[in-house]
Amino acid sequence: MESKQKLLVIIGPTAVGKTKLSIELAKKYNGEIISGDSMQIYREMDIGTAKIKIEEMEGVPHHLIDIKDPDESFSVAEFQQLVRAKINEIALKGKLPIIVGGTGLYIQSVIYDYHFSEATADDTFRIELEARAKVIGNEALHKELTRLDPVSAAQIHPNNVRRVIRALEIFHCTGKMMSEYQKEQEPDLLYQTALIGLTMEREKLYERINLRVKLMMDEGLLDEVRRLYDRGLRDCQSIQAIGYKEVYEFFEGKVSLEDAVENLKQNSRRYAKRQLTWFRNKMDVQWFDMADVPNLSKKITEISQYVEGKLQVKSNTY
Repeated sequence: MESKQKLLVIIGPTAVGKTKLSIELAKKYNGEIISGDSMQIYREMDIGTAKIKIEEMEGVPHHLIDIKDPDESFSVAEFQQLVRAKINEIALKGKLPIIVGGTGLYIQSVIYDYHFSEATADDTFRIELEARAKVIGNEALHKELTRLDPVSAAQIHPNNVRRVIRALEIFHCTGKMMSEYQKEQEPDLLYQTALIGLTMEREKLYERINLRVKLMMDEGLLDEVRRLYDRGLRDCQSIQAIGYKEVYEFFEGKVSLEDAVENLKQNSRRYAKRQLTWFRNKMDVQWFDMADVPNLSKKITEISQYVEGKLQVKSNTY
């Protein structure tokens, strides 16, 4: 039997410390990093998505960052295709592919053998739903999904209309909830995967999130969002991202700047909670607590031992 390609995956909630750890492990194992974040694909959206800066990369190649304009859409299926191709490309260079991110569904679609099959597609029905969403609104469409598929509805934000429609489409085509349909597929891991999850005590994580939001404002998040707003970008997938929709509400005069910042902090905390719930329920993760680390090197040693055992790799020997 042909051996599977080795793959390191680092997941965890926003602000937990994935970026710094990923750089250290990439340097240690001669790796290249693939972004597993559904919003860092967008150009001109740097501060609000906490996109890694060039100087922070320390020479480690990064992929799937800045590949779309903010007015373009992006699907899970497209992400799956691009990332699997990138994994092969990196492996052919004799390097270790490392996926880093917090968008659980996207990463899950890559590492497990899920098929976005024709059995769950109905273009006419999907177009009808897209038209209906514009008439009745996102919340009303989400309520329809809650009635038919409460499990999926609980995991999908009402403003993520594409995913709401996708879940309704699967139910329409199969008569099953999206979660049921996925369970029946019993997907296998496509790669020899070391799946690392970073976590920390909730209050500590929330403190870090609040601090990150303050730093984003200091770095010029307001100006970044203003440029998108002034270009007339409104009903785009990208603008539904946390950090953008809250500031948009300020520009539209719906809330004060102070309230917009508080909403951003609150939505980021809620998102982190949803991320942790998703990872724990959907993926077989080896968790590492990042809160009680006096210095990162001790934690890197612990994580490295797990990676080397799981992937049979050695430090800097490729």
